[in-house]
Amino acid sequence: MKLNKHLIIAIDFDGTIVEDAYPKIGKPKMFAFETLKKLQEDGHRLILWTYRHGLKLHEAVAFCKENGIHFYAVNSSFPEEQFLYDVSRKINADIFIDDRNFGGFPGWGEIYQEITNSTPPKIEKRKGFFKLFR
Repeated sequence: MKLNKHLIIAIDFDGTIVEDAYPKIGKPKMFAFETLKKLQEDGHRLILWTYRHGLKLHEAVAFCKENGIHFYAVNSSFPEEQFLYDVSRKINADIFIDDRNFGGFPGWGEIYQEITNSTPPKIEKRKGFFKLFR
């Protein structure tokens, strides 16, 4: 996926940004906030797209702010959008990141590599007993 433009990225909260502990807030997933910050630095717009609503939604948004992430919009395509019951709640985004994607959640490192078309560093493989010897 070679993408040079700035993207709108909709991101789930429970099981994606944090471990799934709903209705509580789970521990942050490894590299979640670091990756989200880098995506924002790269110019992408992030939308929090979650089942949470009311107080539980406010807690999730506050938790993300405490960890340095301010979303472009929350459960909407743009900040000024008003939720109406006669209109679809589908979010207008280029990419959706969710732990319930087909194939499961690949991890934040792989997601960033896919979005930025970067390659992971090569890791030297060791041979021998428990890979301790070359």
